[in-house]
Amino acid sequence: MYKHIIPQIILSLLLGGMGLFPLELTAQAQTQAQKAQTVATRLNPQQRQQLYTLLQQGKQYVAVGDWTNALSIYRQAMVLDSNNPKIFSGMGYLYASLGDFQAAVNAYQQAITLAPDNGDFYSALGYTFAQIGDNSNGIKAYQKAIALQPNNADNFTALGVLLLRNKDYGQIENYYRRAISIDPKNETAYDMMATALYQQDKNNEAISFLEDAIEKFPSNIDLRLKLATAYFKGEKSQEGLEQLKILETSQPNNPKIILKMAMVYEQQQDWDNALKGYQKASSFDKDSILAYGGIARVLEQKQDDFRAIVAYRRFIELAPQNPYGYHRLGLLLKKRGRSAEANQMLEIAKNIYQQQGKLESVAEIEKEL
Repeated sequence: MYKHIIPQIILSLLLGGMGLFPLELTAQAQTQAQKAQTVATRLNPQQRQQLYTLLQQGKQYVAVGDWTNALSIYRQAMVLDSNNPKIFSGMGYLYASLGDFQAAVNAYQQAITLAPDNGDFYSALGYTFAQIGDNSNGIKAYQKAIALQPNNADNFTALGVLLLRNKDYGQIENYYRRAISIDPKNETAYDMMATALYQQDKNNEAISFLEDAIEKFPSNIDLRLKLATAYFKGEKSQEGLEQLKILETSQPNNPKIILKMAMVYEQQQDWDNALKGYQKASSFDKDSILAYGGIARVLEQKQDDFRAIVAYRRFIELAPQNPYGYHRLGLLLKKRGRSAEANQMLEIAKNIYQQQGKLESVAEIEKEL
């Protein structure tokens, strides 16, 4: 979800900053220049012209997604004007676009050093910390962004995501409710609020919240899927199935919905419909671990051992560190009298179970061996 929130802010910041250096400053800009050291006072006319030209070139590269050349231009601009925070924030965005998040962190921190009261810079820094898994510093950055921009709903939502990662539920509901109060149409905030309730096992609250959210956003697939899941968890299978059927009718080729329906059919031991669902899901995503795992399980239940073996082999290819596939495949091979292959699969499963500390599963396999 970060990809839909903060990068847009950064991009608007980057593109907006590229036109900030006209040759003729307005009276308002001149007044601002007197309060802080600006381009006009730092650079001579020739340097300002050169900087303006560079930033225009950078803007053109950004427009076509050429991050490498855009970054090269920004580095040249930085040499000309090393005290311009927007240049560093632009570099941060470009580094992040190239996947070099540590360099992006450094660039945003430099931008903040030059402009410590810019909330957008802290938002961008928080996003970048999140990308490298530094949730603690990401949380601090978003908290600072909120202090500077208390009416920015995206910052509350993003902060909530990082708190969810850390399973820090103390203030998380307050943050999401704050985001919703600022922006009642913020579907992401509703989605994450439901996730927070669900993860805290507040299933009844999650159902009530999601029912209200669905009335506001009836076409939101993720919210309806979450509501269906909450119903199933609350042993309200019929209500959950009704939600999935609504989704299936409106989006018959949505892999997420197809997969969820297949899981429900499997739980109900409707093997034929479960198999059709998993196979359809795998046709949309040929690398779906969940789909091939489901196919293998259902075929095993239908006692179609040969096809189940084929499906488990595919499952192992997709999830080589998951012991379940080796375990079930080993048992099926043993059942068909292929002892050498069976023992090989069971040994692999045993080793992975041992690494995971699942001693009961290890003991179960040792009995088979």
